[in-house]
Amino acid sequence: LDYLDLKEKLTLVVHDWGGIIGMAYAIKYPERIKRIIIMNTAAFFPPGNKKLPLRLRIIRDVCPFARLAVLGFNLFAYSALFMATKKGLSKDVKSGLIAPYNSWKNRIATLKFVQDIPLSEKDPSYSIVKHVDENLHKLSNIPMMIFWGSHDFVFDLSYLSEWQLRFPDAEVHTFSNAGHYVLEDEPDKIIILVKKFLENHPI
Repeated sequence: LDYLDLKEKLTLVVHDWGGIIGMAYAIKYPERIKRIIIMNTAAFFPPGNKKLPLRLRIIRDVCPFARLAVLGFNLFAYSALFMATKKGLSKDVKSGLIAPYNSWKNRIATLKFVQDIPLSEKDPSYSIVKHVDENLHKLSNIPMMIFWGSHDFVFDLSYLSEWQLRFPDAEVHTFSNAGHYVLEDEPDKIIILVKKFLENHPI
């Protein structure tokens, strides 16, 4: 963003791993952020000492299995095509989502980002998550809209509750028939709501 030298204020839209990345940027440069849209993500430690789901713990901690499953068979990206959506994805969308991960080399980032999920102070990203977790309140005056797919085996409704606890003024829309890929499951409804949100909070 510094390279692009953007002068106008930004609308920050975050999902999944983008939550911690985007909110870390917003905390560093709150004056640059005009509006925030959140979708099935976190920018804080798991609420209530929630444990990492078993599927992710296996990939994170069982290195020999993880390397073969993720790097060799692209299991992480393929499983998301079915587990992250409630309504199913079209053939074209599936192809698009796995296209970047077409070789062992191109799947390394997929493995590394799961292994980088911080669970203790010894993990490299722990300090970043801790900093964001402790400073989210600095964004409380920025208009926020939250979209949440209820069927998410990682970012379940306890994560949504945590967002609402920290940002009680946020406009929240929960979709009971959507999964982690909430925008894929409910695109028409979300697009209408986003347009209205942007109109109500012009830059």
